[in-house]
Amino acid sequence: MSRFLRNALIGGLIVGFVASCGGGSSKAPRNLDNACSIIKQRPKIHRAMKKTQRKWGVPVHVQMAVIHQESKFIPDARTPVKYVLGVLPMGRASSAYGYAQALDATWKEYQRAEGGRGAERTDIRDATDFMGWYMTETREVTGLPLSDARGQYLAYHEGRTGYLRGSYRNKSWLMRVAGDVEQRSYRYRVQLQNCR
Repeated sequence: MSRFLRNALIGGLIVGFVASCGGGSSKAPRNLDNACSIIKQRPKIHRAMKKTQRKWGVPVHVQMAVIHQESKFIPDARTPVKYVLGVLPMGRASSAYGYAQALDATWKEYQRAEGGRGAERTDIRDATDFMGWYMTETREVTGLPLSDARGQYLAYHEGRTGYLRGSYRNKSWLMRVAGDVEQRSYRYRVQLQNCR
């Protein structure tokens, strides 16, 4: 085995080991299918979403369904790393990061408009405020109601211009995912009405 490959393999193992030693806050809550269970485990999530609902009007169940799809409530979620020849890391699929999987450029736009320089994508309060800001802007541009989890998700994923162009129509996988987000939103809404 060449020295380069041996060093690359050792480096990969070290990175993998360090990544596996992450703290508990980087894990998803248990039972992601139950909104009551999520907010019981992580009350900070519910407080942040209620605040966003009051400020922006985006219902908690819509926020929860989108965050579930984007990050499974993992604060430091990232897109997967791409590899060359299955071994050498080549970078990530996009700059999406955090609870809301906000892209670098969109996050900077939010920071300039609302969040300030201190806003962090790994902070649930900032992530939900970002979603409220983004979805409210989407409503202004597209006319989509804030309660429309499916439409808001499609515009969130494709961008407002892509949504208006209908770029999602040729992506059957995305239409299926948007339908899942809509169904999860309905389920979360019913569950939240019955939480103790």
